[in-house]
Amino acid sequence: MAKTCQLVMLSLLSFSAFISVMAEHQPFMSNASLKGKKQTHLRFFWHDTLSGSNPTSITVAKPSNANTSAVFDFGFVNVFDNPITEGPELESKLLGRSQGFYTDASQNTEPFQVLFSSLNFAFTEGKYNGSTVTVLGRNPILSTVREMPLIGGSGVFRFAEGYALLHTHRFNPQTRDAIVEYNIYVWHY
Repeated sequence: MAKTCQLVMLSLLSFSAFISVMAEHQPFMSNASLKGKKQTHLRFFWHDTLSGSNPTSITVAKPSNANTSAVFDFGFVNVFDNPITEGPELESKLLGRSQGFYTDASQNTEPFQVLFSSLNFAFTEGKYNGSTVTVLGRNPILSTVREMPLIGGSGVFRFAEGYALLHTHRFNPQTRDAIVEYNIYVWHY
């Protein structure tokens, strides 16, 4: 029994020494990630087109109990590959594409209908060419201004964090086509 206690104590001391050495060489948390970041403000327009002969957004799932009076119905899912442009006109300078999906994840439409949105913005123009940012979260679409979290990026925006402010520039309730202005504030290295 005494031998077992000694072995346990020796093992615990060895483990404590190992943890102490590891903590010295690889700290659990480091403030280095907070240093040296810069902020970039991105402003562009997202064109979500469900109508016409060449839609960029399509409904891939519809609930069986759809409410025809609602803009969107709880449970529907849309997948998109939308252009993002410098101005609100579709003919303005193309900055890239946005791929992702949105779904009505709220059973209650009061006071606002709420979508859950996953958007990957892939830039094809200028110094951000080949870089991406990802926005993911709750989108109460009828609010004047919405805020969504930016959860990451690639290329120039590697290790990105930040937020997006969304404002609907134009919406057609009959076709559900929308143009949304995005102001994204990105902190990155």
